[in-house]
Amino acid sequence: MANVTIIPARRQVGNNVTLDCLKYIRLLKDKNIAVWFEKESINTMDSKGEVLITIMASLAQQESQSLSQNVKLGLQYRYQQGKVQVNHNHFLGYTKDSDGHLVIDPEQAEVVKRIYREYLEGLSMKKIAEGLEQDGILTGAGKTKWYDSTINKILRNEKYMGDALLQKTVTTDFLTKKRVRNSGALPQYYVEDDHEAIIPKEIFMQVQAELVRRRKVHTGPNGQKRIYSGNNCFSQMVVCGECGELYRRVHWNNHGCKSIVWRCISRLEPSRAAMNCISRTVKEDLLQEVTVKAFNRILTDSDGFLRQMQENIAKAIMAADTMSPDGIQARLDELQKELIRKANSKQDYDAIADEIFTLRGQKSQAEADTRSRKETRKRIAELQDFIGSQQSEITEFDESLVRKLIQQITVYDDHFTVRFKSGLEIDINE
Repeated sequence: MANVTIIPARRQVGNNVTLDCLKYIRLLKDKNIAVWFEKESINTMDSKGEVLITIMASLAQQESQSLSQNVKLGLQYRYQQGKVQVNHNHFLGYTKDSDGHLVIDPEQAEVVKRIYREYLEGLSMKKIAEGLEQDGILTGAGKTKWYDSTINKILRNEKYMGDALLQKTVTTDFLTKKRVRNSGALPQYYVEDDHEAIIPKEIFMQVQAELVRRRKVHTGPNGQKRIYSGNNCFSQMVVCGECGELYRRVHWNNHGCKSIVWRCISRLEPSRAAMNCISRTVKEDLLQEVTVKAFNRILTDSDGFLRQMQENIAKAIMAADTMSPDGIQARLDELQKELIRKANSKQDYDAIADEIFTLRGQKSQAEADTRSRKETRKRIAELQDFIGSQQSEITEFDESLVRKLIQQITVYDDHFTVRFKSGLEIDINE
């Protein structure tokens, strides 16, 4: 049985509804073009005609709103029952069976999984869209062109984890059928486990966290905020050990000799720098060599690094809160029942209300801590899988491995510190 949560409406809004002919009359009048109704003797350009048009619009509005209200009530009832309606014709990854239920389209589902996987591996929405186009993969609407906005909607759509938020938009004008985001005008209904998921809930929540992280990627020492870029696997990954600013990719042309280097942004933008940075310039080829050496260092001493990762897992478990989110929710349920009982009997419930607010904050923090621990264990497992699957040292630079396993490369005068997403740090002297 699906679990339906009702999100209350904050306010009600009216709708200006007219018939199609009244709409076009208004448009023509704006262009100083009159419409003459011979039978009613109405000229839309004179004051009498304006009054009659207003009356006609009012009557049309009442009729249209009455019909619309009946339709709306039917939709509200279905929403309350947790019945999800989706236009599956343009819904990538799903189709409908003979009973009208959402079912997975296996071929399209692989495309959805690819989008989520590549985003977590560090690719930007633009890069993901370009890759899908290059591979000739069609959108949910059967188009060859992919847009950033399309990828964004797929990454944010809760239906891919089996849930459904109903009434996301509302109709504000029944004449033009204009719909806008529902910001509280009408109730929303959240249905859990409505249909089979393509993306596990854990992966979906990781993507939502990554979406938030990329909105606030890095703030330099001078307070300058840097936006996310996934054009290169080293973007937002290379950090200056001198001033803490990011490194940026630069194309050099030195006396006809072209090369690609990475330089501290403080040196590229000295007028905005918080300090006079003197960090070194690094060729991209050297960055690639550093990552290859870091990977091979792990493979050479795999036993030692595996022991270290096991210790990291143990630390993550030891850091767990004594009270889990489920335990806090159970206590909240008890307190909410007690609060209602006291309120009904007109007893003081301030202490209970204070505890409820405190526990809600604790629950949010506990959930965040749980997600963080799960993410740490996942990253450790990925590095363990890499060690277990690699039979020999790496001889060539692999961009996908960098995106998947490395979190940060810090540049110092005489060495680099490579930090893996699992928490491991390795110094490479170069």
